[in-house]
Amino acid sequence: MVDKKNQNPQDPMTEDKTANEEVERDIAEENEVKNSANPFEELEEEKEEKEQETEEVNVSVALTEAKDKYLRLYAEFENYRRRTSKERLELVKTASGDIMSALLPVIDDFERSLDIFKENEAVAPMYEGIQLVHQKMIKILEQKGLTRMDVAQGSDFDSEYHEAVVQTPAPSEELKGKVVDVIESGYFLGEKVLRYAKVVIGS
Repeated sequence: MVDKKNQNPQDPMTEDKTANEEVERDIAEENEVKNSANPFEELEEEKEEKEQETEEVNVSVALTEAKDKYLRLYAEFENYRRRTSKERLELVKTASGDIMSALLPVIDDFERSLDIFKENEAVAPMYEGIQLVHQKMIKILEQKGLTRMDVAQGSDFDSEYHEAVVQTPAPSEELKGKVVDVIESGYFLGEKVLRYAKVVIGS
């Protein structure tokens, strides 16, 4: 008969098994720690972060370039629109230039007729009729942008607006180098010279 009191309460097999389980558990925990602190994973994470930062920088640069390109394009379009509007306005103003030039000799004839009939009382009704037609024609042409140059005897000669046809001895010292007489009136169409004033210069 086996004496139970003298028997070891812990079976050696059980102790070995328990010790093995503890060792395996320790090894598993170490592996977990090693796996959690894997340097390759950290490198991969850093690489992904750098790639993401690079991508964000590239997107920001592309957005800035696109914005700059848009602003330049918009500025070019605005310049083009203003230029074409200005050209269109100038074209409208000067489109009638040929017709105006063709009508200027008619205006000259009207004015010569008025000078001739002015002192003749026999043709007073005719003078008044010609004067009315002349004034009406001048008014219509002025509405289209035609203006007469303000040139009179004693005005300074300006080659940008005057055409010297004849030089004549000045009747006085004050008229030397200045306009003595106006042979043909000059006209502007808008700000552009349509016809230069033909003048006589005192020498």
